[in-house]
Amino acid sequence: MKEIKIGLIGYKFMGKAHSFAYKNVSLFFDLPIKPVMKVICGRTEKAVIQAKEKFGWLEYETDWRKVVEREDIDMIDIATPPNTHKEIAIEAAKNGKIVFCEKPLTTNLKDAYEMLEIVEKYKVKHAICFNYRKLPAIGLAKKLIDEGKIGKIYHMRAVYLQDWIVDPDFPLVWRLQKSIAGSGAHGDLNAHLIDMARYLIGEFDEVIGMSETFIKERPVLKEKEELETGLVYTEKGEEKGIVDVDDATIFLVKFKNGAIGSFEATRFALGRKNYQFFEINGSKGSIIFNLERLNELKFYSLEDPAYSQGFRTIIATDASHPYAGNWWPAGHIIGYGESFVNMVADILNSIAKDENPVPNFYDGVKCQEVLESVEISIKEKRWVKVK
Repeated sequence: MKEIKIGLIGYKFMGKAHSFAYKNVSLFFDLPIKPVMKVICGRTEKAVIQAKEKFGWLEYETDWRKVVEREDIDMIDIATPPNTHKEIAIEAAKNGKIVFCEKPLTTNLKDAYEMLEIVEKYKVKHAICFNYRKLPAIGLAKKLIDEGKIGKIYHMRAVYLQDWIVDPDFPLVWRLQKSIAGSGAHGDLNAHLIDMARYLIGEFDEVIGMSETFIKERPVLKEKEELETGLVYTEKGEEKGIVDVDDATIFLVKFKNGAIGSFEATRFALGRKNYQFFEINGSKGSIIFNLERLNELKFYSLEDPAYSQGFRTIIATDASHPYAGNWWPAGHIIGYGESFVNMVADILNSIAKDENPVPNFYDGVKCQEVLESVEISIKEKRWVKVK
């Protein structure tokens, strides 16, 4: 069997998720290519050694440039903060590597265009980790829409709600710094909603938005503990630093196919831990998805007899549902990590067929176009056409 040797850059939250995928994908999918967890890379040697041992990598490195230049590495997986994506991806492409990058593609649209141009110039395959596309329930939603089961689409309302920074004493982590993250809840959470909307409905035409930063200053980190999530820290200093990203962003959408939508991302929704929810309404029916119940899809059909009309809950675990046949018997649910396994399986199958994986850098650019158009609309207080 052909092998593909992976170099993973990043070892915290997403590094762990991607490692989980490589470690388990061959157990559940019959693949023509076997992933080899060759080397994991991170700046802090002690922590990356621990990640190597815990996650199951063969080697470790502290300099990502050495990893992308290695002749025995076939694919570079970028699981670092957004401000580092561009440089790593470009160098990987120049070295002929397949490039798999976390979302958002980068911190701004200009850099996203450049990343796409470079991978195309060097003719390397590329993918972006919009992993929620790969859930069986989302695959089922796509199937129902494509088969016309909900008819002409009129509405999409989508929210992505979290609450982990409500405490004003929560420190100024990198996700709250524009120079590293690019934006706050908008680029982190709305990016997923935007990609989901593009996948299920189509391209965006116009947007108008508003945003707010509720807590303008936070304690600067004096010392941080290297924990896998990247979200829990110790010893905040007395000094305060400026929060220069959004805590919440809401925007309205006109889609090119005539549908309209509303999108909301916030980290200030107390009680919501990872609540990605959307409802899509059409002329013949509706669908509802909630990430916190990710094995379920709710479906309403106007074609049902009047006496039995109502939302039905479909448990998307039957072998007939996308990806589900690779997992457990019907009714035996999967979890968050399995979306990454499905994502990696699709990447490896695409590579075996000499095809570019989907979603890829093109989808990352299209998402970045919407993100930036919303930011322009907020600044200029007007509707903005998506490029």
